[in-house]
Amino acid sequence: MISKLVLQDNTEFEGKSFGADTSAAGEMVFATGMTGYPEAFTDPSFAGQILILTYPLVGNYGVPDEKLWESYRMHIAGLVVSSYNDTPSHWQSKMTLADWLKKSHVPALEIKDTRFLAQKLRDEGAQLGKIVVDKDIDWHDPNMDNLVAQVSTKKVINEGRGEKTIVLIDCGAKNNIQRSLLKRGVRVITVPWDYDIFAQNMQFDGILISNGPGDPKMADQTIKTVRKALDKKVPTLGICLGNQILALAAGGNTSKLKFGHRSQNQPCLEVGTDRCYITTQNHGFHVSDIPKGFREWFKNANDGSNEGLIHDKLPFMSVQFHPEATPGPVDTEWIFDRFLKQL
Repeated sequence: MISKLVLQDNTEFEGKSFGADTSAAGEMVFATGMTGYPEAFTDPSFAGQILILTYPLVGNYGVPDEKLWESYRMHIAGLVVSSYNDTPSHWQSKMTLADWLKKSHVPALEIKDTRFLAQKLRDEGAQLGKIVVDKDIDWHDPNMDNLVAQVSTKKVINEGRGEKTIVLIDCGAKNNIQRSLLKRGVRVITVPWDYDIFAQNMQFDGILISNGPGDPKMADQTIKTVRKALDKKVPTLGICLGNQILALAAGGNTSKLKFGHRSQNQPCLEVGTDRCYITTQNHGFHVSDIPKGFREWFKNANDGSNEGLIHDKLPFMSVQFHPEATPGPVDTEWIFDRFLKQL
């Protein structure tokens, strides 16, 4: 089926549909990873976004069992690739990418030049777009919605055993955050984004603020909870959106990046050292003003933007990248170990 991709500046691309026969609108973003599309598509941080994959061949290893996904469903609003392979070959594959997209009601297009499209967004900045398949639809800016409320868990979940207990505030958490904590022998209590952990007389040793989609300022209830945690000096770690929420709770500020960081190859410098880590990232906002009492822990080697905060004296820290990876390198898993030592 011949369909089209339309950008808000009226740029149009003709494409071949291989996903659901439905139209979708959202924010156009691109990711430069070579593999890892099942993990990326199920990352709640992609909620409301039409994702362009710059790697030319997509679908060649199919879709694995859902136990290997990063959440229980696909979160992207739409997908754009250069070349789709409908005959996957991989021992873990359970279905084709096209079948998964159709079951998930997500449209997808093959277009001629994803490189030009990615360069356009990089040079001009992220903009709204829509995939038009069956009928035209209105534009939609997902950053105007409280996406965290849409993707967060609706119930409290207890997992694992251990002497130490971590409360995971689910703002759109990837599954490997829980896995990374559980394999380190701690108990994990996952709570909704707006759950007041201090009003419930919960017993815990630390707090982890997860990744998630959209504008961090929309997560007002999470910011209030983290502000209480800082006042009570509870050891706290933020990941991705959690980095931004920690900054806002502590009196800092956030703003939108020109086109964001979405890949498994973002270089991050540990400030004050000669170390550079290759990291997985997926975010459109960043910390633009570092709060009082904190210092910059990491910074992006490409654009110099903030990649993490650490308090001068108290056990508060956060990273903008994903130490749990999936997909991507696990070079920064030691972040979890450092946090747990603070307990």
